[in-house]
Amino acid sequence: GGPQEGQDFPDIVHHLVQGNVSLDKVMNNIGKVLTLLRPSRRTWIAAGADRPLQGEPVHAESFHGEDGLGGVEIQAEEEEWSEFFSGSAEELIIQMARRHPQEITLIALGPLTNLALALRRDAEGAGNLKEIVVMGGAVRTRGNITPHAEFNFYADPLAAKEVLESRLPTTLVPLDVTHQVPLTASFMEGRVRPLQSSISRFVIEATAYDCQTGLFRGGREVTYLHDPLAVGVGIDPHLVRKENLSLSVEIEKGEFYGKSREIPGGAKNVAVCLEVDREKFLGLFFTRLKG
Repeated sequence: GGPQEGQDFPDIVHHLVQGNVSLDKVMNNIGKVLTLLRPSRRTWIAAGADRPLQGEPVHAESFHGEDGLGGVEIQAEEEEWSEFFSGSAEELIIQMARRHPQEITLIALGPLTNLALALRRDAEGAGNLKEIVVMGGAVRTRGNITPHAEFNFYADPLAAKEVLESRLPTTLVPLDVTHQVPLTASFMEGRVRPLQSSISRFVIEATAYDCQTGLFRGGREVTYLHDPLAVGVGIDPHLVRKENLSLSVEIEKGEFYGKSREIPGGAKNVAVCLEVDREKFLGLFFTRLKG
């Protein structure tokens, strides 16, 4: 099944891709999160690519836990809160873009495989997207999976390269700016724990925050709000300062595999977020946690 002509669309459509964990776990997790959020309208979910365009899948269970959600206990009720699209994720992207030209902002929080496949399949159709907001890359800073590469780009460098070099209007939210918005013990103690809600408990459990030690998973003093910042930029572009840069991604195996590369003199094809109003973003983040 899928959206029919004239049918109302939900505010959010999820297309899933392997990344931090395998695709089957991702599918299970989205059901859990939707059960927690209980959206006012059912949301479309499409299963996407279970492997990168080239090479083997890369996962991050060591950081996000075996299930990708830090072992949070939520009884999934997918059938109540979502509708499954029978086609592929790239088909849903194209269908939505063609039916609602220049209205849809796609926020990509994992490897860019699905979007790259959509571009390969129907570049004109995908070109109807209003904007792409991508969490990925490390432009002028160190990577987080290798010294040079950020995880999402490393997991599928070819897809990242094809998306960045496409003509899609793209805003990149790289480690350069997400590392400016850490989740700290003081924020957890002062604002998150006092909420005593299902959402606040989810944040505490998913990050493995320990109120006794003030540390997060793996004994870390902070954990970074990579994906929430990308969503925040999609909601309020004024949270960040951007610079238009010419970017590509290294796809040759070796030391720099997955590295975001600035191309001197190239077309400035990507709006790169380099600075963020940290307090304004944290205020938005907290407001959404309160519901």
